[in-house]
Amino acid sequence: MNINRKKMGFPLCYYYLHVALLVSMNLYISRAVLDTKDTYTDRSQEDCLKLQVRDDEGWNMVEKKGNQFMLNGKVFYVNGFNTYWLMLFAVDTSTKSKVSELLQQAASAGLTVGRTWAFNDGGWRALQKSPGVYDEQVFKALDFVISEARNNKIRLILSLSNNWEAYGGKAQYVKWGTDAGLTLNSEDAFFSDTTLKTYYKNHVKTILTRVNTITNVAYKDDPTIFAWELMNEPRCPSDPTGDTLQAWIEEMAVYVKSIDRMHLLEVGVEGFYGPSSPDRLQFNPNTYAQQVGTDFIRNHQALGIDFASVHIYTDSWVTANYITESYLPFVKKWTRAHVEDCENILNMPVMFGEFGLSERDGGYNVSFRDTFVQTVYDSVLESVRSGGSGGGSLMWQLFPEGVDYMSDGYAVVLSKSPSTANTISRQSARLGAFNSMCNFKCRWGCKRGVTVTPWATVVMETQTQATDNEDDDAAVMVMN
Repeated sequence: MNINRKKMGFPLCYYYLHVALLVSMNLYISRAVLDTKDTYTDRSQEDCLKLQVRDDEGWNMVEKKGNQFMLNGKVFYVNGFNTYWLMLFAVDTSTKSKVSELLQQAASAGLTVGRTWAFNDGGWRALQKSPGVYDEQVFKALDFVISEARNNKIRLILSLSNNWEAYGGKAQYVKWGTDAGLTLNSEDAFFSDTTLKTYYKNHVKTILTRVNTITNVAYKDDPTIFAWELMNEPRCPSDPTGDTLQAWIEEMAVYVKSIDRMHLLEVGVEGFYGPSSPDRLQFNPNTYAQQVGTDFIRNHQALGIDFASVHIYTDSWVTANYITESYLPFVKKWTRAHVEDCENILNMPVMFGEFGLSERDGGYNVSFRDTFVQTVYDSVLESVRSGGSGGGSLMWQLFPEGVDYMSDGYAVVLSKSPSTANTISRQSARLGAFNSMCNFKCRWGCKRGVTVTPWATVVMETQTQATDNEDDDAAVMVMN
């Protein structure tokens, strides 16, 4: 790092003090990130995770500047998780404690962002029982989830609807429309019918303007909410051109921003490339992916969309529920392609919002799951080292003990999976150290982004080289 002493305008002794402090701080961080052999409950790992906690800078909104997330004016990389059922469990006093337990465990592993549902349309424990009619007890459960997340210093991405039938989704909206006398030809009418779009907008407004009964803060004003998601994995296969879904995204993004301009907004798509980028179709997992009505680049060019979403399900996209080594090269190409697009075309961060392996897959074993997870994490780290668009990732999905009956096969229970827990907490420590290093330097007046990349690269390369090195002292010498 070059420091122009003339421009800084202070005595030479202060300059050397400045340099000494920077070197000391980076050596300390490098030592922290090198300690990768301990489990997520070990003291050394916990100390490293504490680097993420700054001196009472306030609980503020996460923002986006260029291709990076920002918190308190400083770069913010995410290691997070999915747990979709938090609101459902918070309704019942017999399961409410599992919400607190899950969030506490996530925080202990250094996870900073969770993604969960802010919808349940019709059916069991419905939040929205019918269009515009809500169950206050379920809403209070969502209040609790948000409040408890804040207590554990975890931010939430709240998804507003579902492409799939689970917990209502677009199929329930179509059913409501049909019951009201509308003639609707398919579930995809959700994206084009005026009445159904009004139903959805009313739900959006109800959620965003809700005042939390515990914190007395409106959702739209609460920094605990990291972002809104228009829909979980929207698809519109009845229109493979993508025009129908694109029009819906553009309309709903503007509507959300008309109510809440402060929070970030994402679409929630899986990341499939479409007709607008024929040269990128080669990165899709199969030919069917380009026929589901989504278009990664075009979808994220809609006004109001702040960051990109990408999911990774090799066990249902690449092979038919049987694990093979081909998963790993696909993950590398898939993640790299989307990071490049977000850097070169979209100028926004990308969140790998769902990824995992199911224990129900043929050939499944924990060791390969750990390798798979690490491959995703390495893709994020590769981007972090260069100041790129890789904003973070959210594992699907994190569970506490005793709720196996809710698992779809992808559940990760930290206490039962020490190797996976260590992989997760190590990623948290690495990203936390990177964030803290940048934050420390920013106190000296440096600019965010590529300005700090040389220092970041030194630290991150050091820890990478030391992962399989038993001699930490030798690894630290790389810094010299």
